[in-house]
Amino acid sequence: MDQSGRPSERESEAALPNKSAVPVSLVTIKAACSQCSLHELCISEGLGKEELAKLDSLVGARRKLKRQQNLYRAGDPFEALYAVRTGFFKTDVLLEDGRDQVTGFQMAGEILGMDGIGTEAHSCNAVALEDSEVCVIPFAQLEQLSREIQALQRNFHKVMSRELVRDQSLMMLLGTMRAEERLAAFLLNMSQRFTARGYSPAEFHLRMTREEIGSYLGLKLETVSRAFSRFQEEGLIAVQQKHIRLLDGEGLKRLLNARPR
Repeated sequence: MDQSGRPSERESEAALPNKSAVPVSLVTIKAACSQCSLHELCISEGLGKEELAKLDSLVGARRKLKRQQNLYRAGDPFEALYAVRTGFFKTDVLLEDGRDQVTGFQMAGEILGMDGIGTEAHSCNAVALEDSEVCVIPFAQLEQLSREIQALQRNFHKVMSRELVRDQSLMMLLGTMRAEERLAAFLLNMSQRFTARGYSPAEFHLRMTREEIGSYLGLKLETVSRAFSRFQEEGLIAVQQKHIRLLDGEGLKRLLNARPR
């Protein structure tokens, strides 16, 4: 994206929702969807030049976050969606017993913030797992522009559909799969998502901890560690801390396909 047009300090603050939770020192710059290498994964997919120009004028700023910094918290007013430009995020909710339940992991090209559309307040926390950057998309203006540009409206519906499918997949993981199957499905899903972004399908770095993976999959930390060790012993993967190599992707798929129906 073009970094030549920096807004004034006042414009920068106006472009950032939830300002009370955002350090004033954060850098915000003009974003341009037409020059973004991720636009084919985002809501700008398939838009013409004129339509992209209108979307460019809507996406007014980018926001940088440090590792472990909240993009937003549960209860914050819903004002914008956030397209992940770089980095990695997790979303989680606080359970009644005080535990954090991880509900998802988001990477470049994916959208955060849709949890707040229905109630106009965010229902979960979004936390950067590494230094990250997002494009801020004011929702009221997005709704208005979507009524003018049918392709943009279709893209937004596709993004919402992907979120629903992801939620359904999580329910299946938590409800029907054994521990090894859950981890195999998780690793294959991560491989597919990295592939869609032009990265290797067989070698990638996991930004989340084993504990966070366990929270997402509904497994204890010890169970996740045992499953990783078993996969490594069986030659399915090679693990070096958070670096993963899929040595036998077909073997992981067979593990899922072999489960009783």
